Amino acid sequence: MANPKEPKPTQINVELPATLEATYANMALISHTASEIIVDFASALPNKPSARINSRIVMTPMNAKLLLRALGENLSKFEEKFGEIRIPDNVILDPNRGFVK
Repeated sequence: MANPKEPKPTQINVELPATLEATYANMALISHTASEIIVDFASALPNKPSARINSRIVMTPMNAKLLLRALGENLSKFEEKFGEIRIPDNVILDPNRGFVK
């Protein structure tokens, strides 16, 4: 039986505009302040020394943690269906530049 003190989930109708264009990103730079997590998504091309930030998302730390959980759950489902996602050994995480090959 549900706990009567727990709030009931609120249903939110999410609208996806027909004119919304997808943006490709193969790089993410993450930073934070005391109250916000900032994720900059960028596209880097092979043999180019620079990348262009396409989108910036700012969220609360709690929402960032919920996003992390949702990504983990979805990646697990993806790997169950399509197999393990393998990350090459030469990919490293640079705190100043994001993922670097």
